[in-house]
Amino acid sequence: MGQNVSAPAAFGTASSIADAVAARDRSAADVVEEHLARIAEHDENVNAYNLVTADAARESAAALDERLDAGEEPGPLAGVPVAIKDNMCMRGVPTTCSSKILEGWKPPYTATVVERLVEAGAIVTGKTNLDEFAMGSSTENSAFVTTSNPYDLDRVPGGSSGGSAAAVAAGFSPISLGSDTGGSIRQPASFCGLVGVKPTYGAVSRYGLIAFASSLDQIGPFATNVADAATVYEVTSGHRDGDPQLDSTLAPQASLAVSSKLSAGVDGLRVGIVKEMAGEVIEGLAPDVLARMRAAADALAAAGAIVEEVSVPATIYGLPAYYMIAPAEASSNLARFDGVRYGLREDGANTAAMNTASRTAGFGDEVKRRIMLGTYALSAGYRDAFYGKAQQIRTRIIEDFDAAYANFDVLLSPTAPSTAFPIGDKSADPMAMYLNDVFTIPSNLAGHPAISVPFGHGDDDLPIGVQILAPLMGEVVMFQVAAELERAAAAAEVTP
Repeated sequence: MGQNVSAPAAFGTASSIADAVAARDRSAADVVEEHLARIAEHDENVNAYNLVTADAARESAAALDERLDAGEEPGPLAGVPVAIKDNMCMRGVPTTCSSKILEGWKPPYTATVVERLVEAGAIVTGKTNLDEFAMGSSTENSAFVTTSNPYDLDRVPGGSSGGSAAAVAAGFSPISLGSDTGGSIRQPASFCGLVGVKPTYGAVSRYGLIAFASSLDQIGPFATNVADAATVYEVTSGHRDGDPQLDSTLAPQASLAVSSKLSAGVDGLRVGIVKEMAGEVIEGLAPDVLARMRAAADALAAAGAIVEEVSVPATIYGLPAYYMIAPAEASSNLARFDGVRYGLREDGANTAAMNTASRTAGFGDEVKRRIMLGTYALSAGYRDAFYGKAQQIRTRIIEDFDAAYANFDVLLSPTAPSTAFPIGDKSADPMAMYLNDVFTIPSNLAGHPAISVPFGHGDDDLPIGVQILAPLMGEVVMFQVAAELERAAAAAEVTP
């Protein structure tokens, strides 16, 4: 293995930091300085951040300490440093999507999820690197820098939220936010030995998230443990009375109390192993990954769950359906980057030439590839054959999941087909790269929640994650099972 800069276990969880700051055993200022020092020491090797907002973090920490001294309630994330994926807007802070076309752009507004974290006492320490416009599975498609996996700096952290995952794995922050369009939280969580959550579509506001594919994108947390991920979910999710409905896709109900069942166990719960995601014949599924998933199923059975195999047949078509739907939506969404209103502008003889020159210079190869694929799928004469057919498959996937959830509370699968692969290993082969999301994409197409939980190492001593899938708004039971899996991993001493 290459150099390892993953954080020591004693570095502090979000809950332990918040408890200490609330009790005044530690100051928020000291906590922030500790984490900024670690960033300064190691991020030149990890490259998790596009921007470290050190001065603003120090000011926020000092202000929080003053409020605490005045007797104010600190919030459940008091003094906890948090890293934000650089496709979520913060007013006056450069937000780039790791693309040259947005380099230096400063939004005039802040994403709802970021506002919620700050209200809860969290301290934003910076914006993290990603695959450009969240299009990728390795964080090698950034226009600025390639992020490394803290467990092995010669390997990828996953993508597209690789910077957010690497920031937590390296101890730069105990929690972070990513976005998940086809697995971009869960796959990096698996590669970096973290808990990663994709909520139900509509459970978390997308206001202030720069869109890739609007019917698929969802924001969720990375954390070192299930309890911290649950806290971030509760803070960021749900509609609050009196809040403006800035995101029309946000469900009207309040946040689910997922922390309430973390210690409930799984006795009597029904867990289905998805055959189509857990067979020895699946292309690219490594034997050590399959073995860890089977061990996780055995651990749940030993804890009292009823574990059986279940078929969700249409999931085998998830990957091709996704690569029609997501690029089509991206083609539409990215049309706004035209060199006129904001972002990069290249000179041209006329408006059309200026548009072309700006997009040619501003977008990277992977983004251009997906725009062309999506534009083709939506073009006259092909829309019904490609985009329309993909939407029909999406409906079938939803129906097949519904049939499975009629008999099971949650489903189980590997998160990713392998452990983290070497940097550059798949960058020249788009199809090999796309296969990294074969197990995560179906949940995005269905709009269902899913979580990746660390469950040991592979033969290369790198982390492996196991995925728990749940029905719409099924986060309570999903976190319940995740907490039991975490306990089983700790008891077996298999956590990374």
